[in-house]
Amino acid sequence: MRKVEEQRRTKVTRNYQVSIPAEIRRLLNIKLGDVLEVHCDEEKRKTILRKVEEQRRTLRAGRSLTPEEIEELIQRGLGDNI
Repeated sequence: MRKVEEQRRTKVTRNYQVSIPAEIRRLLNIKLGDVLEVHCDEEKRKTILRKVEEQRRTLRAGRSLTPEEIEELIQRGLGDNI
């Protein structure tokens, strides 16, 4: 893994919110709706921000499903909501 040191300043708002500078968002590939974790290293007095890479939940059917079976399961899952 390549270590890149990128440093930018940002200001804390009255609601204790901060904006992540564009260069850092691009570097970490942070998009709208992404989930971030914030860690505190009290000893070093550092805040560590990390993007959470969420994995999609999968269905284990025990066998391969055909596109038709997948469509039927989707329709069944939607029920009266369509």
